[in-house]
Amino acid sequence: MDNQANPGSNQEKTFRFNLGTFEGINFSMRRPLKHRLSAADVVAWDHDRRGKAEFWPFGDHRGVELLFRRKGTVTAAQLLDLDRLLTELRGDSLEDFLRIHYAMNVRGANLAGLSADEVEDNSPHIFLGTSLILLRRKAAYELFEDYYPQVYSVYVDAPCAWLVFDCNQFLDSPRFFVEEVAMGELKALLVVPR
Repeated sequence: MDNQANPGSNQEKTFRFNLGTFEGINFSMRRPLKHRLSAADVVAWDHDRRGKAEFWPFGDHRGVELLFRRKGTVTAAQLLDLDRLLTELRGDSLEDFLRIHYAMNVRGANLAGLSADEVEDNSPHIFLGTSLILLRRKAAYELFEDYYPQVYSVYVDAPCAWLVFDCNQFLDSPRFFVEEVAMGELKALLVVPR
């Protein structure tokens, strides 16, 4: 057999980052896989010898689940591209996964062609916590101060009770794109000025 035809069958890919585990279905045997697989196992899967199969995140890695939950299945090439991109970003923090999520699932970037520079240049403001209500409040006040410092200082220094700042109205205005992301108990708020 030609080694070039299916390089994953004879080579073991070592991933720099833990991408969690994956479950799948073997179409040739018409049944789900009995065991969860690592990302390296997915890449090394020999579809000719072991049977045609599809894989999807098991859900034990929040970042990987976030990236691929809308797509359903994940390919070996996508896992290799993700590991490459995380290496370029020099990390695998939850913020890194949220920035990649924004690039892929909101802006529509293709993971195969996505670079760290593109992810960093188009990065949203990220707020993390357990309550979306508190996150929206925190984000609104921080962005109000950052983008409108003079008006913010008047608001803070004003002794007037009639001067009201509505966090939801501020964030939901056409000035910002806002996405609320739930990852179990952890919540994220992504905000991008337009």
